[in-house]
Amino acid sequence: MPSRSRSPHAIMAIALVVSTAVLPYPTAEASDDSRLRQDEVRQLRASGKILPMEDIITRVRTSQPGQIVEVELDREGDQYVYEVKVIDERDVIHKLELDASTGEVLRHKERERHRGERDRYRGR
Repeated sequence: MPSRSRSPHAIMAIALVVSTAVLPYPTAEASDDSRLRQDEVRQLRASGKILPMEDIITRVRTSQPGQIVEVELDREGDQYVYEVKVIDERDVIHKLELDASTGEVLRHKERERHRGERDRYRGR
């Protein structure tokens, strides 16, 4: 059977659909108050309190080229933060945290396989 290659946009779209499909159902990991439900995200977007996911993805790609493999929207106190994981061409995992209302990169961590984590930027 021939292998089928998907574009990064198709893979990202699939990941986003899958992740939003499970958002309303609490899991052991996602049961804390920092995770938002779909209806909350829609209200925040409609009110302009958070940027659209497309804007965040554009900012992430500008800051860190690579394949986006995970996107989460969390509440940290009174601030909303997008957490985005990217794998670069060297197989390094990057975790970026962006202010959901401005798109500012608050923190950028790199983790090489079996070498630990390194902070590149320190935010507020």
